[in-house]
Amino acid sequence: MADLPALRTRFAQALNAARSPATAPDPAPYADNLLTRWQEPQRRYHTLAHLTAVLDHVDELAEYADDPDVVRLAAWFHDAVYLPDRSENEERSARLAERALPEAGVPAERTAEVARLVRLTTTHAPAADDHDGQVLCDADLAILAAPPSAYAAYTAAVREEYHFVPNDAFREGRAAILRQLLALPSLFSTPYGQEKWAATARYNLSAELEMLSL
Repeated sequence: MADLPALRTRFAQALNAARSPATAPDPAPYADNLLTRWQEPQRRYHTLAHLTAVLDHVDELAEYADDPDVVRLAAWFHDAVYLPDRSENEERSARLAERALPEAGVPAERTAEVARLVRLTTTHAPAADDHDGQVLCDADLAILAAPPSAYAAYTAAVREEYHFVPNDAFREGRAAILRQLLALPSLFSTPYGQEKWAATARYNLSAELEMLSL
């Protein structure tokens, strides 16, 4: 069960670090709006558990980021709009950030960076010098390096989110995503991700792809 008070505190800390809090609006309504979104009934994997995990991984990778608090805000927004049958979730999530963050007192430059990072999760392919993008993408993909039981739970939850897709179509689409990920020069961009997660993630993806091919 997600610790909602702790999540509200984490959001407030990231928001206040990215703005001048003395004259800015109360973070609570913005946190509650996002928390409501992350608890929508259509979600099975993209839930508060995923949000918490991504935030934890951002903290784990914070030393590699240029602006860790902007990355944390991007983590909050990166799947804030999520409908499994829609293809523009990242774009709509970025636009939500572009509307909410200026109102919450975040300067234009940092708002634009949050939105850019959210859009980057469409491809998970940050540039070599994009340290903030590398941290967010690695944090989002860290589930791929989960132990076997957690990885199995992840794939089952993804399937539940796409319950409306027939089995053959789902297997074909999922296999295409796995091949795309395996074709990346590196699944992870930070030194930590490359050292700690890459080998396990490739094993998990390859094993899943093999299972889908049976």
